[in-house]
Amino acid sequence: MPRSFSQPPTAAPAPNAVALLMERLRLEDRSSEPYYLQLHRQIEALVQSGELPANSSMPSERDLAGALGLSRATVKRTYDGLRRAQLLLSKGRRGGTAVHGTPRVSPVLRELKGFTDEMRELGLVPSTQVLERAVVTDHVVASVFGKPSTAEFLRLVRLRLADGVPMSREVAWYDLAVAPTLADWPGDGSAYAFLRQDCGVDLSWADQSVEAVTSSAVETAVFEFVAPAPCLLLKRLTYTSGRQMVEYAEGTFRGDAYRYRLRLQA
Repeated sequence: MPRSFSQPPTAAPAPNAVALLMERLRLEDRSSEPYYLQLHRQIEALVQSGELPANSSMPSERDLAGALGLSRATVKRTYDGLRRAQLLLSKGRRGGTAVHGTPRVSPVLRELKGFTDEMRELGLVPSTQVLERAVVTDHVVASVFGKPSTAEFLRLVRLRLADGVPMSREVAWYDLAVAPTLADWPGDGSAYAFLRQDCGVDLSWADQSVEAVTSSAVETAVFEFVAPAPCLLLKRLTYTSGRQMVEYAEGTFRGDAYRYRLRLQA
């Protein structure tokens, strides 16, 4: 027989989240799957679908256990597993548990825009941490640009954040022959805005590919994953209206936050 909430938790920390749990959680007594795994699986589905919104409070272990007729140890085991999976997090000095606050975005791939504009259009606040910045020569990168090995590039490694949450680690090279002013740019904010407004570069189009990857050790650390996790790797070659290549970028985007959409015309 399936179990469900018999009454609301007494503290009712987040009515919307609690009401959803009351409606959706179902524990099967006859299932061979332990209760804590049934709870884990069902709460995980609600978080990943966005039905349990980011940052919403969860019922306490005691309240959820009482409502479901389970031991507190069972619920604690579930919550601990969900924290390890980065789906829930502990909050505040007084404790409590909330849904992990990773924004979930679904931008449309149909026009050339940078991370900053993309996040603003989705109603999120973009920010940037510059991890590495240097003017370099690199024969491999030069060959991508079709330049001699002595060509100079600005190499930027940046962490891109939305509402303070790390969303992408980006490694990018910019041709200083096309945009020499970039040599003095600190690398914060939008590269495309700087290219257009400060360098006078007319950005026209880009070739972009998307592939599935697993986060590297560095990416796992900056995204605060417990273990390597699925990500999207976007590679972009950006050109001016004069068909000069100005940027080569490789951005690794966290898979638990990004779902790209394509608009296809009949």
